[in-house]
Amino acid sequence: MIISPEAIVTIKKGEGRLLKSGGAWIFDNEIGAVTGRHKNGDAVRVVDFDGYPLGIGMINHDSKIRVRMLTRDADAVIDENFFRNRLRAAWEYRKACVDTGSCRIVFGEADFLPGITIDKYEDVLVIESLSLGADRYKELLIRLLSEILSEDGILVRGVFERSDSKERLKEGMERVKGFLGEPFDTDVAITENGVKYIVDVKDGQKTGFFLDQKYNRLAIRRFAENAHVLDCFTHTGSF
Repeated sequence: MIISPEAIVTIKKGEGRLLKSGGAWIFDNEIGAVTGRHKNGDAVRVVDFDGYPLGIGMINHDSKIRVRMLTRDADAVIDENFFRNRLRAAWEYRKACVDTGSCRIVFGEADFLPGITIDKYEDVLVIESLSLGADRYKELLIRLLSEILSEDGILVRGVFERSDSKERLKEGMERVKGFLGEPFDTDVAITENGVKYIVDVKDGQKTGFFLDQKYNRLAIRRFAENAHVLDCFTHTGSF
């Protein structure tokens, strides 16, 4: 698979401040022209008002966020290797920073994969797609990520899609939820900070569990333990 941008999006003079300061979105009112054959969800080349190349993104005329950037390299080849490298970088970063038993592997724009969130619950992946462009390559991302995880001995047992956020309606997309591949038991047992949980990836909050609150839960647990000890001594001292 190779995505070859045929259309060019030109930014208005004086616009694109968010993009030029490191942001990943181009809003509809920042665009001066769109030329070349394309359809919603396609990759497009982005240039400034004077033709200076700004990168490649995915376009959606049904969204206020008209373009979500994939790369600032205007000459990048958008193929399987492009996405594989992005996923590998995200996974290596998580391995270096967090407990990867259950964690968020892909965090959308923060991992230069706009509109996509992928959470790992032990051997189950949960994916959320919030943009039309992301919908185009979500199954490819799951396949590539499964291959990357297998290199570390992690065999993905199942994948569930939780693209049921109302945000999709703003993109002109339907809300969807269901298995990507063979069905499996959606009550997934995980261990976080030594505590066992059963995560309902089908009907739980968001993608099943607030994984980004992992270390807040640990901090609260420690605080609660200390508070219990303090309360014990306070009570003892009341005699």
